[in-house]
Amino acid sequence: VPDTIEAIEFYFEQGLTDGLPVVPPTPDMVIKFLEASGKQPSEVIGTIPTRKREITAEKIAINAIMAGCKPEYMPVITTAISAMCEESFNLHGTSASTAGTGHMVLVHGPIVKQLDINFANNLFGPTKRSNATIGRAIRLILMNVCGSVPGVLDKSTFGHPGKYSYCFAENEELSPWEPLHVERGLSLESSAVTVFAGNAPLQGADHSSHTGEGILGSIAKGVLAHAMPNGGEVIVVISPEMLLHVREEGWSKDAVKKFLFDATARPYSWWTGQDRGWAPQRTVNDTPKDSDMISAVEKPDGFIVMVAGGTAGGFFCSIMPWGGAKGTLSVTKLIPNM
Repeated sequence: VPDTIEAIEFYFEQGLTDGLPVVPPTPDMVIKFLEASGKQPSEVIGTIPTRKREITAEKIAINAIMAGCKPEYMPVITTAISAMCEESFNLHGTSASTAGTGHMVLVHGPIVKQLDINFANNLFGPTKRSNATIGRAIRLILMNVCGSVPGVLDKSTFGHPGKYSYCFAENEELSPWEPLHVERGLSLESSAVTVFAGNAPLQGADHSSHTGEGILGSIAKGVLAHAMPNGGEVIVVISPEMLLHVREEGWSKDAVKKFLFDATARPYSWWTGQDRGWAPQRTVNDTPKDSDMISAVEKPDGFIVMVAGGTAGGFFCSIMPWGGAKGTLSVTKLIPNM
């Protein structure tokens, strides 16, 4: 093609974009991105056996360039793709479903500051280049390498804006608790990613409660409004201002999870009633009675609780999973050599 504009139009014509212009990748740029990743071009980072697809480092590099990434973002992207290809994540199901799930990348550790990944104001909206382009790279890889093209293998009924880009970090400095990667067995000094197949963030607020229990009760009500019974995992993102009374009263993260688990428990008949219509996923040989109490998740650890967002405003976000308890599980993975 004669110039950059023609190249951008060529990618539109080939159906290789997410509806926005891409950065045309050149051979020199691909080499730089591969060097930053520490991978050989043909190295397989992940596979989707159901589709007979292999995701190589070179294909990741090409799509990362198209998304507008910097070379130094490559270790985060390759680790995220590797995590999404774990069997428990169910990449095929989460990227083909009518439910319209987004594929979230949560970044942990020192690499958050190194790459300037946003964990504060507007973290789910227009934000830092790192957040926007890392999340976008994941989507372009899913489309161009894995075949998850809207209307082809991606059968989303509605989708949501997180399917353009869904990347953020915890605010580890303002959190009274250990970050998620430490909770899952990694060292505080390590860098890691957690991937999660989730719906759009659902924002709630409480500007009037003055106790930890009142705040957490509001969060539980927000979760319950959209939850599935025994729904596997639910992410709860609490803003620093909303966390104030919880922090002052010394609530542990385990205590918060247990409170939310109990506060979202309702009788089986409530979940299956006319106003709800949900059928809770059952365990083996388990036939619930109408009076059996069932929560929004199978166990307290199903709540993934973290601190993020701007310091002003008593807000929280809950993010529901794809497919319930049997659909997908989040995966946390160490970023090598970081």
